[in-house]
Amino acid sequence: MARICELTGKRPMKGSKIWRSGKAKREGGIGTHITAITKRRFFPNLQRVKAVVNGEVRYIRVTAAAIKKGLVVKPLKRTWKKDAAPKAA
Repeated sequence: MARICELTGKRPMKGSKIWRSGKAKREGGIGTHITAITKRRFFPNLQRVKAVVNGEVRYIRVTAAAIKKGLVVKPLKRTWKKDAAPKAA
C-alpha cells in the first residue's frame, strides 16, 4: 500500500541528513564543517479514519493536516444497539 494521502495527494519526499562537526564561530570556534550527507525520506503523517466517501462509509488513509483542515467528513455516531441474542420462536 502506497504512503499517499487519499485527499491531498501528499507522498513521501526525498531529503538528506547533514552531519556537522566543529564549534560555531559565534560560540568562539573556528566554524562548523559538513562531514557527511546521507539520503533519507520524509513520510506524511497518515492516519486511518472512517469517513463518508461518495455517500458510503469506508476507511481512508489521510494526513493529519487534512483532518485538521476539515477535509474529512466523518459519519454519524450509531445510536441503536445490537440485540443481545435473537429469540428462538
